[in-house]
Amino acid sequence: MTLRTAFQMDPMENVGLKGDSSFHLMLKAQERGYDIWHYDVETLSLDENDRLTAWAHPVHDLQRVEGAHFRFGEAQRIDLGRDIDVVMMRQDPPFHVGYITATHLLERIEGETLVVNNPVSVRNAPEKVLVLDYREYMPPTLITRNVDAIRDFQKDHGTVVIKPLHGNGGKAIFRIGADGDNLGALMEVFNGTWTEPHMVQPFLPEVAKGDKRIVLIDGEVAGAINRKPGEGEFRSNLAQGGSAEASGLTKREEEICAAMGPRLKELGLIFVGIDVIGGEWLTEINVTSPTGIVAIDEFDGADTAGAIWDACLGRLNT
Repeated sequence: MTLRTAFQMDPMENVGLKGDSSFHLMLKAQERGYDIWHYDVETLSLDENDRLTAWAHPVHDLQRVEGAHFRFGEAQRIDLGRDIDVVMMRQDPPFHVGYITATHLLERIEGETLVVNNPVSVRNAPEKVLVLDYREYMPPTLITRNVDAIRDFQKDHGTVVIKPLHGNGGKAIFRIGADGDNLGALMEVFNGTWTEPHMVQPFLPEVAKGDKRIVLIDGEVAGAINRKPGEGEFRSNLAQGGSAEASGLTKREEEICAAMGPRLKELGLIFVGIDVIGGEWLTEINVTSPTGIVAIDEFDGADTAGAIWDACLGRLNT
């Protein structure tokens, strides 16, 4: 089946050719002969007839060649319900009102076009919120804007990590020692920058062993990589200088995946990346714009991009 695909994502000029999962999916779509369109979320329009449209470019000549990795055709206004089979919602967080509004708009083409991931579920399941439904697998976790609540938490847990509730890519994650030095100043910055509460967890020394990204496709494990912090860092995100290595799953990680897999599938979350520290502690469930499939395919000789498209085909044929 030839699919008509549209990628709602950041500018193609800024794509990181080495590890970008969206580009990886595009390359596989091109290999299979699918039609590929690219549009910016800001071009979405809902007209007086309740038709959702976007100004999109057809994408051609994709290749991993810096500076010549794509070619755009002439922009056209396309109807995302009538002209497209699968929309890949792949713009990066932050998860803000604009992002939420886009999910409301994309929800209106349900029944006509498959949106990956399901926009209703994405809206209701930001990465650091959905994970709270699986606290039995998580380290102790506090959600708050209150500095006194964090000091009380520190009395029980010592050194903590504080991060934005809707952050991404390992940005703005801070470690605060057990003495709480600079906590007040940090919370002034956090509360002045973000209106929502923040996530606080004990610092897990096990992160030195790695922060594993496990990819699930339609609720089933597709592969994993172990990400290790770079020199002088405790953050293991590849965007923050971490390195990746091949990895299998521990029994605990298999248990975590089995516990959440059926629900992820039910929610229409086809492409999901979960993060587990030290083979034991679940920290995030990434559903907005998951990454990691390029490294998994390189290490394992797998075809996770193909598996994601196959899952889309399966959804369309049911």
